[in-house]
Amino acid sequence: MAICDTCGNDYWMSFEVRTVSGQVHTFDSIECAAARLAPICEHCSCRVLGHGVEVEGRFFCCAHCARQGAELGSQIRDAVGAHPG
Repeated sequence: MAICDTCGNDYWMSFEVRTVSGQVHTFDSIECAAARLAPICEHCSCRVLGHGVEVEGRFFCCAHCARQGAELGSQIRDAVGAHPG
């Protein structure tokens, strides 16, 4: 059993996540992993769990938030589901 880095729960089905920078974290759930590791949208403050949008090193959950929160926002468009014309 291992103790979750986020909530402190000692759980027999805990798992480890290794980051690119070499850090090793132990979690008892995906929720705890997201709470510790997922970036936060700089516009609406939700956790970025999907691909999100990065503009000059700033993270946003979607193109809409990036357009609202970044100086280059007007250049950002939704690529999925956007009509080309």
